[in-house]
Amino acid sequence: MAATLAYFRWALGVTIAGLILAFCLGWSFSGHIGGGFEFLLIGTVLAVLEISLSFDNAIVNANKLQHMALEWQRRFLTWGILIAVFGMRIVFPLLIVVIAAGIGPWQAIHLAATQPTEYARIIGEAHIGIAAFGGAFLMMVSLTYFFDEGKEMHWIAWVERQMARFASVRGLEVAVVLAVLLGFSQMLPDVKLGVYLLAGLSGLPTFLGVEVIGHLLDESDQATDIAVKGGLGAFLYLEVLDASFSFDGVIGAFALTQNLFLIAIGLGIGAMYVRSMTIMLVERQTLAQFRYLEHGAFWSVLVLSVIMFAQTVVHIPEFVTGLLGAGVIGLSIVSSLRYRRLSA
Repeated sequence: MAATLAYFRWALGVTIAGLILAFCLGWSFSGHIGGGFEFLLIGTVLAVLEISLSFDNAIVNANKLQHMALEWQRRFLTWGILIAVFGMRIVFPLLIVVIAAGIGPWQAIHLAATQPTEYARIIGEAHIGIAAFGGAFLMMVSLTYFFDEGKEMHWIAWVERQMARFASVRGLEVAVVLAVLLGFSQMLPDVKLGVYLLAGLSGLPTFLGVEVIGHLLDESDQATDIAVKGGLGAFLYLEVLDASFSFDGVIGAFALTQNLFLIAIGLGIGAMYVRSMTIMLVERQTLAQFRYLEHGAFWSVLVLSVIMFAQTVVHIPEFVTGLLGAGVIGLSIVSSLRYRRLSA
């Protein structure tokens, strides 16, 4: 127990500091202690929301990190967490408002501080594009894992065997994503169709571009050390992947509060726990101990991608997304334990 808690000491420290800051922020905005406790509660809920939505992110990260050079593992877990917290939880929502409203960054910060309702409205209007892009990217991530000719171990065998069998069909996963994208487009009004299709189609070349860069860096063996180059390619891949995982959490947070700074605190706390879980999974080699955990994570990613597409048509509460993802991973853990018991 103590060994497990050791992995979360930084996360616990950030939690205490973040919740104190949330309380002070609420007291400052409202002018009374009740507002402080309200912000404290919302900050806690946001942190739990981020952890529940991102547990599969930690598993996918660990799957990639265990093949990286130790130096690049450390860089991802230090620089990467800074990019995740400050880039996705602060800069990304600001960037949406800057582009959507046609204003400068400082004006966007001022808008977030003085007119949070208007700020949330602009974010909400950009939701369709964000969901389409994130859905396409994450669906490519999951399908690329399952459409693999070399994949020999299967969890949901009757489905995964068929997917591996047809992996030799070039571009099949792209065709599946396009079919899903076009299917949901039939349910959207014409006024939103252009943004939806542009964003969704942008997710495909983004994924393929990151994959190409990763392969070029991984396979280059002359100019620079292979391990370092492979680490750089994986680093870029993981950063884009983390950004895609963060879309639903950032957008969903505005359902709880319109205060950008409180959102950054709550989601930042959650991101630290994701980092701690990733370190624990890598160092303890948990993926090797639980045979189907990795499969559960990628099925969870596939479920999340479908939910993001569906959110362009109908609102799906964030707790439903979190419960579905956690449920799939939980089932994969149960299956792994059952397999170990039967094997023993």
